[in-house]
Amino acid sequence: MNIYKQLNEIIEYIENNLEEKIDNKELAKMIGVNEYTFRKIFSVICNISISEYVRNRRLSNAGEELFINNEKIIDVAIKYQYNNSISFSRAFEKFHGIKPSQVKKKPDKLKIYTKLHFNEERELNKNIEYKIIEKEKMILYGTYKSTTNEEIEQDAPKFFKEIEKKYNQKPVYGMVEYKDKERLHIKAYWILYEEEKEELIKKIIPKSKYIQIRIDSHRANEIQKVSKMFYTDFLPSCKYNFRDLPEIEFYHDEITDFLVPIEN
Repeated sequence: MNIYKQLNEIIEYIENNLEEKIDNKELAKMIGVNEYTFRKIFSVICNISISEYVRNRRLSNAGEELFINNEKIIDVAIKYQYNNSISFSRAFEKFHGIKPSQVKKKPDKLKIYTKLHFNEERELNKNIEYKIIEKEKMILYGTYKSTTNEEIEQDAPKFFKEIEKKYNQKPVYGMVEYKDKERLHIKAYWILYEEEKEELIKKIIPKSKYIQIRIDSHRANEIQKVSKMFYTDFLPSCKYNFRDLPEIEFYHDEITDFLVPIEN
């Protein structure tokens, strides 16, 4: 089945259940993947996490109902799965920029977050060459540079060269650390070695199978191009379930292996 058709069905399910508890595991079953893979696919395609999307739709509807239906704040809060009016009011103000009690006086401030809809005719690029490998538990030693989604393209290659110069040895692995479990917002870029070195932090990567995509270069722009293609074009059509482990760049022999952890 087309992934975009499946996502449209999920959006309709969410829309019909905004007043109920929504279980991501049940949403994942609708497209035949595990919860982690589902969250990853959704965030990559929609550029928003599933939890944030549901929250935005609830708060958008809540604003309309407070203005049109004259409902009590606590009733709307409970209706949209908030335990109390305090947590609801805090989330409401963060989303709309006004308190629920100000809706009647400042209706022009209300924000409308529309329901998502996907073009089911869109074609995905499935022509990425890859193979499945298994790597034993890795004990690595590294350091990191704080960065963001916008800055990593410049920060990563610069930091790579700085660490290579400092230790007079090319790094063996690169790794991106994220702020959130959906891996939407980058927190830091890691450089890692197999040998222990002064001031480096010990990192343990469990044994896992990986999708290995080979890039005939160490050039940052080439690695970033393939990584982006994997997430936007290949991931939504991929038949594997992913593990909640970091993706790794393995630098060797003038090539880079982009490694994405999958379940056995």
